[in-house]
Amino acid sequence: MDKFIPLSVPNFEGNERKYVDDAIDQGWVSTGGAYISRLEKELANFMHVENVAACQSGTSALHMALVEAGVKPGDVVLVPPLTFIAAVNPVRYQFAEPVFIDCDDSFCMDPDKLRDFCQDECDWDGESLKHNGKEVKAIVVVHVFGNMADMEAVMDVASTYGLKVIEDATEALGTYYLEGKYSGRYAGTIGNFGCFSFNGNKIITTGGGGAITANNPEVVDHIRFLSTQAKTDPHFYIHDEIGYNYRMTNLQAALGVAQMEELPEFIKRKQKNFELYKNEFVDCKYAELMPFRVGVSSNKWFYSLCIDRNVIITPMRDIILMLKEKGIETRAIWGLINEQKPYLNYETYKLEKAPYYADRILNIPSSTSITEDEIHYVADEIKKLLEALVNG
Repeated sequence: MDKFIPLSVPNFEGNERKYVDDAIDQGWVSTGGAYISRLEKELANFMHVENVAACQSGTSALHMALVEAGVKPGDVVLVPPLTFIAAVNPVRYQFAEPVFIDCDDSFCMDPDKLRDFCQDECDWDGESLKHNGKEVKAIVVVHVFGNMADMEAVMDVASTYGLKVIEDATEALGTYYLEGKYSGRYAGTIGNFGCFSFNGNKIITTGGGGAITANNPEVVDHIRFLSTQAKTDPHFYIHDEIGYNYRMTNLQAALGVAQMEELPEFIKRKQKNFELYKNEFVDCKYAELMPFRVGVSSNKWFYSLCIDRNVIITPMRDIILMLKEKGIETRAIWGLINEQKPYLNYETYKLEKAPYYADRILNIPSSTSITEDEIHYVADEIKKLLEALVNG
């Protein structure tokens, strides 16, 4: 099979090589250099925030957010089960305990169940929220696939119970509200902290890399300080706090500056390609292209087909392998985190939608470089395969 349509690959159409070569020529390749500051400023300008710190990964951003939020060993953090495991692992880095709250039809955390858990399963004394005697400290809410969680409702719960909100916007750079209380506000700029990823499959990439912002610009300065090993006096190597080797390199940032120049175009392509797919699948009997939240301008990073399990019982693994034979790379959504070995003994709350979608969602090619002909091919082959599975 000569044809191969990847799931999501980086797109280097601009000044990536020029800027990386410039960083190399200057000799600034590690965790210092002008491109890091430039990327931070461009991210801040893009999202209309005061301060952004560039770091090594979305995971490191989430970890530093939890540190800055004051999450300590034994604390409880409310997390989603239907996302990449990196959204939850940093909770355990802090020796805190996750409680898994179900998602809604956006794949993002269900704010009604979030409120129910806080109200019905916890004790509130007007100052702190406790679950089984342990303090509930924070909420990690993930904007899955570029969708936007219901932040009005999430922030209302957080405000009621004094919880810190950490937005995992690693898949949602460029997504923002079109209406409501947070109209014009970008994913990652509403809660106490916003975390971003520039991994190779994201809408822009620095190879590996991430960024973090916060509603207090001084907090971002402190995070930047922690990310460079907390050097109180860098000349005499004095350290007054525990630090981390979490700073982005100048080489990565040079790539990121070039990618930021292309971000608006990449978002337009993602949105256009989603509409093409939507037209292709409008007559599909056995799968539905999942929509994005109304009232939101989504970056539409990833596209999701929901397979009709009433008629198609073929395991998702087999469907993925059959499509691979046609030169189409797809993937299952994720294995539920609470079902992974490290998290089997942690509490879940009313998980209904998360297991439903974990069994039904197939992610399809969504690169910014995918062509219209390739989109037609992908849709045709998927529809033919589903028809064959029903009739075969």
